[in-house]
Order: sequence, then C-alpha cells, then structure tokens
Amino acid sequence: LPDLGEGVHEAELISWKVSPGETVEEHQVVAEMETDKALVEVPSPRAGVIKELRGNPGDILNVGEIAWTYEGAANIAPTAAPPTASKPVVENNGEAEREDAGTVVGNVSGTIGGVPAEEGKALATPAVRRIARDLGVDIDSVKGTGLAGRVTEKDVRGASTGAHQPQRVETRVVESASAQRANDIATTVKAPVGGAPILAPSGDSQIIPMRGVRRTIANRLRQSVDMAVHFTVMDEADVSALDEVRTKLAKASGEKVSYLPFVVSAVCRAVKAFPSLNAHVDDEGERIVRYPAVHMGIAADTDQGLSVPVIPDADAMGVLQVGREISGLAAAVRDRSIPRERLMGSTITISNVGSYAGRFATPIINYPEVAILAVGRVHDGVIADKGSIRIAKLLPLSLTCDHRCVDGADAARCLNMIVELLRDDPEGLTTPARG
Repeated sequence: LPDLGEGVHEAELISWKVSPGETVEEHQVVAEMETDKALVEVPSPRAGVIKELRGNPGDILNVGEIAWTYEGAANIAPTAAPPTASKPVVENNGEAEREDAGTVVGNVSGTIGGVPAEEGKALATPAVRRIARDLGVDIDSVKGTGLAGRVTEKDVRGASTGAHQPQRVETRVVESASAQRANDIATTVKAPVGGAPILAPSGDSQIIPMRGVRRTIANRLRQSVDMAVHFTVMDEADVSALDEVRTKLAKASGEKVSYLPFVVSAVCRAVKAFPSLNAHVDDEGERIVRYPAVHMGIAADTDQGLSVPVIPDADAMGVLQVGREISGLAAAVRDRSIPRERLMGSTITISNVGSYAGRFATPIINYPEVAILAVGRVHDGVIADKGSIRIAKLLPLSLTCDHRCVDGADAARCLNMIVELLRDDPEGLTTPARG
C-alpha cells in the first residue's frame, strides 16, 4: 500500500477493482480505500497480471503492507519511486524482495523506521505504540500480523478486546412449557459487556456493517468523548434585522444567501476576542495551540454520513464568498470529489442542525478542536424589547467547549458576543473579520 497522504498510516479497504489473473495497465485503479472520510483510488505502480489480492472489504491495511502481488514480478522492473518513497515489494517464487531497504515503514529484515528491533521488543510504529499505551496493552506481548511481524493497530485493538472484555455469552430465553414449545419460541441473545442483552437478528432485521465513513465517524466521536470534557451554553439571537439585510443582499447579488454565512462571520469576530476557542489541544504534548487565523469547519450531512469540510482563512472572507465556499464544499462532499486536504485543518466547527429541524443541541467537539457551535432553526418568537413585546425571528445557538481548555465564563461571553453581532450589526458582518 503506497503513501496515501501526509499523516495517513492506514486505510480501510472499500472494494477491489480488479480480480486475480486480470491483466492491468500502469496507473490502472486496483483498489478503492477510505481515509479520513475521503475515498482514495489506489493505482497499480506498473503493468502486469494480478496474482493475489490480500484483504477483504472492511479490512484495515497499513501503509507499506503488501496489498496485492503480481505474476512474474521478478522479471518486470517496477515503476521508479519518488526519492522519499520505498520501491514496491515484488514477489519471486513466493518470497518477498525489495530493491531499496530505505523506507519510512521499515523493511522485511526486522527494522522499523530504519531502526533495528530489539530482542523481545515488538515491531511497531510510534502511532501504534501510543494506541497500545492508551489501551493499556503490553505491545511486546502482542503477536504482529503486519509486514515482517509488525504489530498493527488492528492487532493492538484485538489484544485489548481479548484482554479487557469477557467473552460474549449466549443464553436462551424460553417459557416454562413443553420442550417443543420452548424450541419454537427460543430466542438467542448475546450479553455484551456492561449492557443489556442484544437479541439475535430476526429474518427481517437489517444488518449494517460498521465500515467506511460510519466507522471513521464512530471512532472520531468516541475519541472526542473520551478525551474532551464537554460542556454546552445556549442562547437565542434576534435575527430580525439580519433577515432584512440578508434579503437585500440576495436581491443585489442575485445569489441565494442563507443565515449560515452571517453566523460564520460572527464566529470569526468573536473568537478574535476570545482566542481560547480557536485552538487545538495537543494531549500528547500537554499543551494548547491557539491560532491567529480562523479555519472554519462546516459539518455537512451526506448519504455516507457526517463530514466536515474546511474553509481556510474564513475570517478573511466576506459573507458572499463564505456562502459560495459553503455551497461548493457541500456539493463536493456529497459527490465525494472533495480533495482530502479540504477535510483537514479546521480550528473551530459550526454544525447547522437547524437546516433539518430542532432548536438547541449538544454537539460533539471535532477533536482536537476545543469548540463547536450548533445552529438551530430560525423561528418566530415573542421577545421583550424596551418595555414592550414583539414578534421576532430567533436563531437558537448552542456552543460546546472543552472545559480543559475553555473556561465557562469565556464560553458564555463569546456566545453573548455572537448573539449581539447577529442582532445589532448585521451590516458589519457582510465584510471580512480580518483585513
């Protein structure tokens, strides 16, 4: 498996595009992989005949592992690799060979990252060792299934499951009746750790594998809940005046203008005043990194699941430009044509839950960020205004922060500033927050 991009050390196999015995051309797509919510087509490094495909859909493959082999590979020169990459592994009568031993993932002679493995020490990358440490697994006792016996993340998680969770126990629930009657109504259940029994699937049950984007979402949300200390503050903004500005801007520009670009503009201004919210937490380094520019993540719902495309330097954009960015990113995410780099690097995220229904929410932080704002559905409500009451358009807002990095008072003041900007200065929000 070749390098799939900066920071990616593994990918999920979605599907094979070829079969054993099939002749392929150089650069022909061999497999479709899933990394960080983006689909990646993996090409063949050269022409040849596919001998073996190593892996099934849903398997996690590590960069540097042999994903497939060729017939007669020893007689065909592999495509030249870039100076920083290792040359492909080929097979000669069932034995692996590598022309260049200098490789970022180690070679088959018992090294990893160019460093020889110590006696009794597992072969594993630093990322896998960290996962083992977090899960309380002795990595040196884990049998590796990767290249040259390397311990993979899958091995570590498997060891963690076996070491810390009792085996599922199957029981049968029956009535005190005849044996035949009992057999007729018997229902097999499984007792997972710490939970109620799970009924065995019936004939009309739907089985959905936890794969691809859904597995990525599950892992990231679990990581966020495990690492961040979530708390949420909520309020409503009177956007009656903003609605008038929005309507005028749409007529003048001939473009559709929603509330969301105004919210983005308000958030960009607010986190300038409260920089603790425009940050990442580095748990391994025990530090908080605050950023001067606002790279806005916009949570987008798709048929494949939730994705978070990024608007870099959103604080340097006007409302119309932000609106165009949001529309373009949403379309690219839904048809899965978005570049992987546009799914990385956000410093704070907005989730527009109100585009469907609902007012308030308790959104999950897009870790390692420290804050996320959920935007509810605009609705008509009664408010008190200078001693009288009136009907106003109200926009519900829910700001969730990591209490380890953001104090409650700062979160409340930041949300209050967002509310005031949306209510009192909609004209000012049309211009960039940063010149």
